[in-house]
Amino acid sequence: MRVPLNWIREYCDPPLDTAAIEERLTMTGTKVEAILHHGVPSAENFVVGRVLVAEKHPDADKLKACKVDVGDAAPADIVCGAPNVAAGQTVAVALPGAVMPGGMKIKAAKLRGLPSNGMILSEQELEVGAGSEGIMVLDGLTVDAELAPGTPLAEVLAISSDVFQLEVTPNRPDCLGVYGVARELHAATGAPIAPEPWGEDPGTDGPVAGAEVHVECTDLCRRFTARAFADVEIAPSPPWLKARLMASGQRPINNVVDITNYVMLLTGQPMHAFDLDRVAGARLTVRRAHKDEQITTLDGQVRTLDEEMVLIEDADGPTSIAGVMGGERSEVEPSTKRVLMEVANWNGPNIHRTSWSLGLRSEASARFEKDLAPEQCSHAQAVATRLMIELCKARLMPGTIDIADPTVSSPPIHLRERRVQAILGMPVPLERQAAILGALGFGVAHAADGLEVSVPPERRNDVSREADLIEEVARIHGLEALPATLPARRGAYGRLSPRQQARRRAVDALVGRGLFEVFGWTFTAPTLFERLRLPDDDPRRDAPALENPLSEDHALLRTTLLGSLLDAASRNVAHGIADLRLFELGTIFSLAASRPTGEAALSDTGVHEHQALGVLLSGRVTPVTWGSPSPPRADLFAVKGVLEALADALHIPLECQTGSQPFLHPARAATVTSAGRDVGWLGELHPLIARDWGLDGAAVMEITLDQLLVEVPMRTYRDVISFPALRQDLAVVLPAGVPAGDVLTVVRSSASALLDDVRVFDVYTGAQIGEGKRSLALALSFRSPERTLTDEDVAPVRQRIVAALSELGGELRG
Repeated sequence: MRVPLNWIREYCDPPLDTAAIEERLTMTGTKVEAILHHGVPSAENFVVGRVLVAEKHPDADKLKACKVDVGDAAPADIVCGAPNVAAGQTVAVALPGAVMPGGMKIKAAKLRGLPSNGMILSEQELEVGAGSEGIMVLDGLTVDAELAPGTPLAEVLAISSDVFQLEVTPNRPDCLGVYGVARELHAATGAPIAPEPWGEDPGTDGPVAGAEVHVECTDLCRRFTARAFADVEIAPSPPWLKARLMASGQRPINNVVDITNYVMLLTGQPMHAFDLDRVAGARLTVRRAHKDEQITTLDGQVRTLDEEMVLIEDADGPTSIAGVMGGERSEVEPSTKRVLMEVANWNGPNIHRTSWSLGLRSEASARFEKDLAPEQCSHAQAVATRLMIELCKARLMPGTIDIADPTVSSPPIHLRERRVQAILGMPVPLERQAAILGALGFGVAHAADGLEVSVPPERRNDVSREADLIEEVARIHGLEALPATLPARRGAYGRLSPRQQARRRAVDALVGRGLFEVFGWTFTAPTLFERLRLPDDDPRRDAPALENPLSEDHALLRTTLLGSLLDAASRNVAHGIADLRLFELGTIFSLAASRPTGEAALSDTGVHEHQALGVLLSGRVTPVTWGSPSPPRADLFAVKGVLEALADALHIPLECQTGSQPFLHPARAATVTSAGRDVGWLGELHPLIARDWGLDGAAVMEITLDQLLVEVPMRTYRDVISFPALRQDLAVVLPAGVPAGDVLTVVRSSASALLDDVRVFDVYTGAQIGEGKRSLALALSFRSPERTLTDEDVAPVRQRIVAALSELGGELRG
């Protein structure tokens, strides 16, 4: 947001230069991203002049020889080419030595033989207008008296100003207007602040004759106000108003439209002007749009809406997209005589969604999406009404349309003096606390052990508890003043907990296998569950909802990492990177009714969080080489290999059991278990799900680490055995439905300590072993720390293994 510094100084003018003001604002939480400059580099040699004579140049048809009173003893001779220059005009003059915005320096010269000692200026040349033809005439700029020739032009117009580019965070909509920034500067510096510009309101309450408003969606339109003006004179805005808008990055259009933009920049509250004679039926209705309903906006584009967007319509159909942009059909024109000035309050997340869905971002939507306070509508109406009467010679019609839900005021917050010291680690005098909060617009009353503080409407979304007030005190008092202290240790020493060590080993293991870590949003969209085809009774649908989301696409806390992994994969594929090996270690959330064991509670809200590890493999799992021009693609066994690497790193046995997930291929999925507990899942992504994210297949896995690491096993060490291992192979024929994992579990449980390792090294199916069966070849490795084993030593162990396998329906293959 661009804010001219000289506009801020109209309300709060501390004795500090630009750099010092920038530092105070940034250090107190209103970050200045950049300091720009608008207008002329220096106001020196720019003055007010009065044209005494304007005669045709003797040697040029389009030039005039002028004599201009610039406050000196003798008039200045200036040759001017503007068609509208005339004797008697009050004008802006650049004298020799003045430097123009582009860097050009004005010098005394001769034009077609006549001397010219300066330049009569246009709005465009001073960057206080958008480019009207001819010079800028200053007649009528002041009401009290005429401008005296020789008056420095900077005292009349904002021709040179530093401009702050501010980064306003979503929780600070009060800083979206110039007066809000001035209030911050007042609190940060202690400089006096001018009264609120909306303090005097010439409007009245009651119905407005000849205009009617009906709001159907009060959940998305929390307040709608409107005032009517008659006998409106549409004209260019005065130069001072144009200068304000240009320095703020706005293009002047006409006085009515410029008033709406000026009020928005000053108060932070957007507004819109309707040509009341072009509002069909003199009635406006606020409602949700119909699917594929269309409207032509002020930029001439036809926009197609959906059912979640809000529009304003008259008897002939839609006239504007609520909170985003007005419509072409009811815009103010040069012939407009009656204006309906609308100021409304809209649901922030809904406006954000509408803006992004339409690809239509405006100054209004950027403010509305931060959830303005309904009370700000009155501020904007008051300022706009005064300007309409003053600049448009308009006649205010009696009454104000005001449709609003009852405002619920927030209860006062008790701020304890001792609590401030306990949190900040330093004392802040109670009177200093009261002064800071009062300067920020809070209502303050003294209480027994501190203060009773009432929160202004524009801060309700940000300040709701004692800790928030302490933050306000700290940032204005000066975070740089906080003492540098270490917390009391009381004999403690720093080290990673066993769980933290295990998580780091897991990450190291995945990175060592060539995977790349990604970080996704902990927020997700409600539509994710439909895209993943989760059934209605799936506990992952019970996602905690945010009270004040950034947007509707970030309205819920995620219950799975799969959505963010798929989003990351989709972005990479869109940029031509199809071979992906991604993982994410992050937090997922659940409600108390559906939370698994081992989770940590966030608070008493019933929301719980735990750590999860997600993996996504897509494309080729190894690089293309001359020896391997077609490497294998990611599949169930590739992601299972990642699981085995994870198990080795954590020293925790992990097994795959038959299982499925709605978003996985039904025949290529498994449930991951540990010590009899389900701790996750893995498999190949369902083709329809992969297609929805633009992927050509993927293998995915998610492990709930908090369930897996309920008890982190102690790492034990044993001596390296110097005696060689004895390997024996065993081929066993089993029913095809018996998982290989069950076979390995039975072998390990039935063998003695002599069995050092067992693994499957071959699988065979065919006519030789019969239909519905398969043969697993097992490599058994026996080892003793005391001696070299013989076949006779391991024969009893082998017999027990064979007997145990027979209980699974297995028999030795001949």
